Amino acid sequence: MYKAISAVVLCCTIAACGKSEAPVSAEQASAGAAFQKKLQEQLLDAKPGSVVEIPAGTYHLTSGLTLRGNGVTIRGAGMDKTILSFKNQVTGPEGMLVYASNFTIEGLTIEDSKGDGLKINDGDNITIRKVKVQWTGGSKVTNGAYGIYPVKTKNVLIEDCVAIAASDAGIYVGQSNGVVVRRSRAEQNVAGIEIENTINADVYDNVATNNTGGILVFNMPNLSQPGHSTRVYKNKVEKNNLGNFAARGTAVASVPAGSGIVINSNSKVEIFDNDVTDNQTANVIISSYHSTGYYTEKGVAAGYDPYPKAIYVYGNRFKGGGDSPDGLDLKALKIAMYGIGGHLPDVLWDGYVDNKLLVKGVMPAEQRICIQDGVEVLNADGPNKYKNPSKDSAPFRCELAKLPPVTIAQLSAQS
Repeated sequence: MYKAISAVVLCCTIAACGKSEAPVSAEQASAGAAFQKKLQEQLLDAKPGSVVEIPAGTYHLTSGLTLRGNGVTIRGAGMDKTILSFKNQVTGPEGMLVYASNFTIEGLTIEDSKGDGLKINDGDNITIRKVKVQWTGGSKVTNGAYGIYPVKTKNVLIEDCVAIAASDAGIYVGQSNGVVVRRSRAEQNVAGIEIENTINADVYDNVATNNTGGILVFNMPNLSQPGHSTRVYKNKVEKNNLGNFAARGTAVASVPAGSGIVINSNSKVEIFDNDVTDNQTANVIISSYHSTGYYTEKGVAAGYDPYPKAIYVYGNRFKGGGDSPDGLDLKALKIAMYGIGGHLPDVLWDGYVDNKLLVKGVMPAEQRICIQDGVEVLNADGPNKYKNPSKDSAPFRCELAKLPPVTIAQLSAQS
């Protein structure tokens, strides 16, 4: 279906250096080099409890920054006041790479890195607050893959952040456990916000707009853990109709433009109380790995479960959408089922089922896909190449046990 159908207390000598799109003068480059040397030294020397403060200004850096010490806070003067520009980066793919626990970064912008903007590996108790990662030249395949990118982490809080124009995912959390993404904005990315192979995630009060896909909850094969138990709620997922500009061969390259909320091969996913509007393929897509057209050279691990299970969609506000699906097959499906002037329904399911679990042709109650509030569902009949799609929504009229809120260390400390 996807085929058819990611304290330096230093005087700001370059505070008035202008926008990062302008050519960097020799004076600016020299000031940037001095700043970069001082900042990287501070990061190398930082001890638990250190606060690395970056004053207001636009700083032009030529190599990525690395932090490996635990218990450090990096604090800018504000999201739009402290700007780390990597437009002329020549070494280190990431803008900032962190291997640390009890780490906080806040109040700054990272822009135009050659690779990922902010990558955090293998940490526990990670807070990313009021951080913007963006590529200022627009949505291009040559942009870095991921904006904000914690992977193999625990107790992750991402709040009040912005991600713009990543060629894979703007805000991405992968192979992690205990995640809250809230009050953030993602736009002009391939995937706005993506939760992948992650256990216990809450995604709420965010805005995902003008991406290829708004909010994605995925399980991919051959990774360290399968994901489950994600709640997506109180988000605005609007007009995610941007043409897909991901690199060929990546998983998100198969996400159709016009996808609102997409669940692929994940389980125990709850979608509720969202405003999902004007996503031209479908407001919600529920699919199996078999629909992605994405395959790895290593094949798929024997224990990988490619099917979506225990998916609960209720209490959302849907409007528009489905009127101009991406891909010839989906366009044909729309016309065949709803006419030239019609539109695909709010929920599109690819139709793949784990036949091993069926009991007399019926999925066990706790594994079902349940869609409430009379929302129409189209079973696209992917296994039979969309030959016999069905509008029958009756099989989806069921309820599932609701997931508990995610509790992470940072939120527990605030209560």
